[in-house]
Amino acid sequence: MESGLVKKARAFAEEIFNNNVFEQRHFHNFNHTQDVVTAAQEIGEHSDLSDDEMESVLVAAWLHDIGYVNGAQHHEAESESKAKELLKSWGASNKKILEVAEAILATQVPQRPKTLISKVLCDADLYHLSTEKCNDHSQALREEWRLMENKEMSDEEWNRTNLEFLETHSYHTPYGQTILQKGKKKNIKRLRKLVHQDHSDKEYRDLEDQIIKLRSKLDKASLLKPDRGIETMFRTTSTNHVMLSQMVDNKANILITINSIILSIVVSVLIRKLEENSDLIVPTILLIVVCLTTIVFAILATRPTVTSGRFTREDIKNKQTNLLFFGNFHAMNIEDYEWSMKEMMKDADYLYGSMIKDIYYLGKVLGRKYRRIRIAYNIFMFGFVVAVISFIVAFAISANHI
Repeated sequence: MESGLVKKARAFAEEIFNNNVFEQRHFHNFNHTQDVVTAAQEIGEHSDLSDDEMESVLVAAWLHDIGYVNGAQHHEAESESKAKELLKSWGASNKKILEVAEAILATQVPQRPKTLISKVLCDADLYHLSTEKCNDHSQALREEWRLMENKEMSDEEWNRTNLEFLETHSYHTPYGQTILQKGKKKNIKRLRKLVHQDHSDKEYRDLEDQIIKLRSKLDKASLLKPDRGIETMFRTTSTNHVMLSQMVDNKANILITINSIILSIVVSVLIRKLEENSDLIVPTILLIVVCLTTIVFAILATRPTVTSGRFTREDIKNKQTNLLFFGNFHAMNIEDYEWSMKEMMKDADYLYGSMIKDIYYLGKVLGRKYRRIRIAYNIFMFGFVVAVISFIVAFAISANHI
């Protein structure tokens, strides 16, 4: 259901686009705005936006082109200014006003959105680049430019302009980079045929292949921009593992300290009594064994394991080394490590794979630590109880002898 702000934004958009100045705007009109709102809803749902974030996106979608009422020049700034004025009069929060204003300004080409809300709106604004009706929208914009901006272009010029725009444009959300990008590539392929149908010589094809390879590298590089949810997942999981590891270390330190104190008391006080009361020998030995065994397992739980700290460039090329764990590189020189990190950053699969492996092996280490600290606590708990009982029995036997 639409929120109050979304309803008000829709009503204002319907009113503003009924203005006579939009009669010759064949592209930037109410139909385009409706398409952007629908696309924003679709992309926002696949981007896991909260209800509050979705509201901001939809309000921005309804208002992002209202600045065209004053002409095409600086229309983003005009739309942003009017949207801020409207939202303030509607009683929106300062946070909501800033989110909507930032998203509207981000639609200015070349798009440079910084927030997830802005990214969703930018992808929605150019959603048509991925559809089968891309050419229809393109011709509508061409006609608008001819009527409103006095820009006349031949078919060849227009096709080249569109091809250049599609090839330099990038979607910003994971949904856009995967789902929408597929449709856009089909439109790029269609435009290339139109632009290059009279240029089939070998030299030109070789140049085109180089462009395709470069675009492929750029597409891979764009995948290195992680979604906010992915970043949060890795950051939260790593933080939790570190906190759990610290908890194990603290528990081990407690056991080591307590048992060390008990051993000190046994050595300094109780052993002297053994000559006077031989019945205390067995309980004393039992207590010493319990304390020593507990200390050993507590130390094993915190004892670090360090590998050789070396790898080869062949290991990096084969993606066999996790560069995020210090144990794999602490013995390497800075030049080799820097080269390896740059190679990993070029490959999204390698980078994310290393992050996943890092979390996995942290979990393996935690499992080993908690298993050993659990053994130490069980030994201390049950062993200490048995030792105390044995001392009670020994004192009882000693009393009967007297």
